[in-house]
Amino acid sequence: MSATVATTVPRRSRHAHGRSATLAGTGTLVRFMLRRDRIKLPAWVGGMGLYVVYIGAALPVLAPTEEDLAAVTPMLEQPVGRMFTGPAYGMDSPTYETFFAGGYAPYLFLIAALMSIMLVTRHLRVEEQTGRAELVRANVTGRHAPLTAALVVALITNAVAAVVVSVLAMAYGFGAEGSWLVGVGTGTTGLAFAGVAAVTVQLAEHSRSAAGMAGAVLAGAYVLRALGDMAAVGGSALSWVSPLGWPAQTAPYVLDRWWPLLLHLALAVAGAVAAYALQARRDLGAGLLSARPGAPYARPALGTPLGLAARLQRGAVIGWGVGILAIGAVDGAFTDVMADSVESMPAAVQEMFGMEALVNGYLAFLAVFTGYLTAAYVVFAVQGLRSEEGSGRAEAVLATSTSRTAWVGSHLLVIAAGAALISVVTGLGTGLAVATVMDDWALLGEVLWAHLNLLPAVLVVLGLCAVLFGWAPPLLAPVGWAVVGLMIFVGNFGELLDLPDWIASLSPLSHPAQIPAEEFAAGPLVVLAALAVVGVALGLLGFRRREVQAR
Repeated sequence: MSATVATTVPRRSRHAHGRSATLAGTGTLVRFMLRRDRIKLPAWVGGMGLYVVYIGAALPVLAPTEEDLAAVTPMLEQPVGRMFTGPAYGMDSPTYETFFAGGYAPYLFLIAALMSIMLVTRHLRVEEQTGRAELVRANVTGRHAPLTAALVVALITNAVAAVVVSVLAMAYGFGAEGSWLVGVGTGTTGLAFAGVAAVTVQLAEHSRSAAGMAGAVLAGAYVLRALGDMAAVGGSALSWVSPLGWPAQTAPYVLDRWWPLLLHLALAVAGAVAAYALQARRDLGAGLLSARPGAPYARPALGTPLGLAARLQRGAVIGWGVGILAIGAVDGAFTDVMADSVESMPAAVQEMFGMEALVNGYLAFLAVFTGYLTAAYVVFAVQGLRSEEGSGRAEAVLATSTSRTAWVGSHLLVIAAGAALISVVTGLGTGLAVATVMDDWALLGEVLWAHLNLLPAVLVVLGLCAVLFGWAPPLLAPVGWAVVGLMIFVGNFGELLDLPDWIASLSPLSHPAQIPAEEFAAGPLVVLAALAVVGVALGLLGFRRREVQAR
C-alpha cells in the first residue's frame, strides 16, 4: 500500500508542489542574510553616506567663492580629468552641486558596484563552495530561494544606499531632483552589477573566479566610460556602452534626465533572468564552466610549499597583471593629450605650473593609480589563503611535513613577487606608451622608476593583511578593502579637499616621493619596507598561535 501511494498518488501533487516550492524559504533566507551582514552592509552604506557628508562639508571650505570654484574646475574639464571623473556636465559654470556630481558622484557608482558584486558572490558562490548551501537546501528550501534571497538583499541594500545618498546631498542644499538622481543612480548601478554577479556565480566553480569575472566586467565598464568621456565633453558613444557611464549621463543638477537609469534596470533584470536559467542547468556546488582537468602527474615543484603557492596564486597574478597593464598602457597613451590640453587651460594655471610640471604630475599619478590596483591585487590574493583554510585544503597540506610558517610564508612571498612583477611590467608598458606618444625615450626609465618607487608602500598593505590573517581572519576582507578605499580617497581627493595630515598619512602611498614630479627620497621607502617585514613576521607568529579554521 505504501509503495502504491508513493508511486502513484503523489505524482501529480509532487510536480505541482515542485513548481510552487522553488522559492520556498526565500523570506527566511533574506532575514538570515541580513542578519549575517548586519555589520558589513551598514558599513558599506555608511561609508557612502560619510563620503557625501565629507564632500558636502569640504567644498565650501575648498572654494569659498564662485571664482575659487571656477579656478579648480579646469582639470575636471580637460580630457584627462574627464577620464578619471566623468563627462563634465555643468563645468562651464560650476556650482557646488555640479562639482559634486561631476567630480565625486562617479566614485559612488563604483563603490555600489563593488558592494553588490561582493554581496552576491558571498551569499551564493561562497556558500556553495563551503558546503553550507547544501545543508540549507536539505531543509524546506526551494532551488531558486538562495538566488532570489541574495537579489532581494541586494535590492534592499541599494535602495537604502540610494535614500542615504540623496537625503545627505539635499541636506547640504543641493537640488532635490539632482540629488535623487545621484542617489538613485548609485542604487541602480549596484543593482546592475548584482545582476552581473548573479550570472558569474553560475559560471564559475569558485568564489574568487566568480568575483574576478564580475570584476573584469566592472573594469571593462570603467575603461569604456573613461575613454568615452575623454573623447568629448558630455561623453561619446563609448560612454553609452558602459553601465558606469549611464548614471553620469543623467547629468544631475544640469539636465536631470532619468531615462538612462532604465538601462541599469534592464541589465539587472536580464542578469537575474539569465542567472535563473543557468542555475537550472547546473548541479549544486558546480559551475557551468567546469574546472580544467589537471595533468596526470604533478611537476616536482608542486611538492614544495613555494611551488604549490606559486601554482595557486598564478591565476590572480595573471588576471590582475594583464588588467592593470592594459589600464596603464591606455592611460600612458594619452599623455600627449594631457600635454596638448595645457594650452587650453587658463593663463594663470599655465604660468603657475607649466606643461612640464603638469605632465610630470600626470605621470606620477599614473604610478599612484597602479599602486591602488596593485594593493587591491594584494588584498584579493591574501584572501586566497582564507579560501584555502576555509575549504579544508590548508589542513590537508599542514597534515604533511609542511610547517605553518612555510605554508603561509610561501604564499606571502609569492604575492609579494606578484606585486613586484605587476609593478615592473606595468611600469614598462606605461613607460613605453608614454615614450612613444611623447617621442622622448628618457621617459621610459622615469615611468618605470616611478612605479617601482611605490612598491614598498604596496607591500605595507601585504604586511597589514598578513597581520589580519594571522590574528583576526574575519577582519581580513573588510579592513583590507577599507585600506584600499582609503588610499584611493586620499590619493584622489586629499589635496583637493584639504584632508588633515593624520588622515593622509594613513595611506601608505602618501609617503613615497611622487616621481617624476618630486625628487627621490630613500628614507620613507626604508621605513615602509621595514613595516612590511614586521607585518609579515607578526602575521606568521599569529597563525602559528591560532587554530586552523575550516568554515
